[in-house]
Amino acid sequence: MTDLAAKPNEPWSYLGHKVFSVSSSPSGQVSDVNQNNPVVLLVHGFGASTEHWRHNIPVLSRSHEVHAIDLLGFGRSAKPSELEYGGELWKEQVVAYVKERIGKPTVIVGNSLGGYAALAAGAALESKSAGVVLLNAAGYFSDETLVKQPTDFFSRLRQFIGLGLSRDLLIKWFLYPLMQRLIFENLRRPNVIRNTLKQVYIDPTNVDDYLIESIRRPSLDPGAFQVFRKVFQARGLKGKPIDELFNELEAPLLLLWGDSDPWLRNAKAKQEKFLLFAREASLEVKEVLLRAGHCPHDEIPDRVNEEMLAWLKG
Repeated sequence: MTDLAAKPNEPWSYLGHKVFSVSSSPSGQVSDVNQNNPVVLLVHGFGASTEHWRHNIPVLSRSHEVHAIDLLGFGRSAKPSELEYGGELWKEQVVAYVKERIGKPTVIVGNSLGGYAALAAGAALESKSAGVVLLNAAGYFSDETLVKQPTDFFSRLRQFIGLGLSRDLLIKWFLYPLMQRLIFENLRRPNVIRNTLKQVYIDPTNVDDYLIESIRRPSLDPGAFQVFRKVFQARGLKGKPIDELFNELEAPLLLLWGDSDPWLRNAKAKQEKFLLFAREASLEVKEVLLRAGHCPHDEIPDRVNEEMLAWLKG
């Protein structure tokens, strides 16, 4: 698929930096369109962009106003080197977007590190948050400690995603700029992107040229390498742990898990922990396990769209 069925929004900036976003709204001809339906905001994961929602926006926008945003440092958004990339920055960016560009109760949907940003923003927005949907969300809990660091690159990358940018990971390994540059150049090669995605997706059907190019193209932007360095050197998400955010969240929560996620260390235990702490926080929570990898919204979009629409109607 090569068309998001969404239009780029008017220019908007956060902290003086350009932020790219798209949106799509119901035509008004569909029977299930309700003017009181909440807006849906989609937040991508590491290395992705608005285009990762290519199979979701056309379906969700039949009944809801839908927005998707490129986090600073990714996609078509600016990639300034001076920012401290992490959970706090992306949370505040999402909060500002909801307040300034949407201005209505919003359900925030996030995948991977975008899931952490979605949850943190949903908690911060209080009554303006109509709900939060987490798709294999990154993040850490108050009681977690770091595990021994693996030695090979892809194991380290999986640990990085699985722990949600946990403290001290990869710092020593990415110490030298030349090594960093060589890794960056290798990672943005189309065949490397394809092979990495085939590890992430259980069913590689949707690992197509469009998806690969949507990841490769932003890596050619000025500043992309510096963002890569800063993200991997970040000492943690620089945000609150998941359990604290659950205690602050006032909105319903939907947990969608690709239960064969190769990026998550101890994936089953992680899933159980999310559900346990959500219930302990007395949240209205629903969990659905899906036969998919780390990005179920793109791997099995029909099923994910079905679950989200049913939950939104509820």
